[in-house]
Amino acid sequence: MSTPWLPLTQPEQLTDLAQASHEQPVLIFKHSTTCSISAAAKSKIERQWADSGLDLPIYYLDLLRFRPLSAQIAEQFGVRHESPQLLLIKDGECTYDASHMGIRLSDVQAVVK
Repeated sequence: MSTPWLPLTQPEQLTDLAQASHEQPVLIFKHSTTCSISAAAKSKIERQWADSGLDLPIYYLDLLRFRPLSAQIAEQFGVRHESPQLLLIKDGECTYDASHMGIRLSDVQAVVK
């Protein structure tokens, strides 16, 4: 099973996913398409996804194309902007965030369960 990336391209999606997170946690992956560390983190998520047991929506944000959305995420969820960065949104709040090589789906599993 490949990673079910959902493109995050519109500000309204943040409102929708924050509301949806009251029913089920939601992941956001912020990715810089020109950064090798970000590419490595994205590949790691894609390799680990099938075995992670996570059945969550995972949104993909291209930071270079949608920079204002990244700033909105930082402000709305009270997290410092990083790239790459993985955020877990639960009950409308960011309950987990990791960046760079600290991104691990096993850590997300521990928080979700």
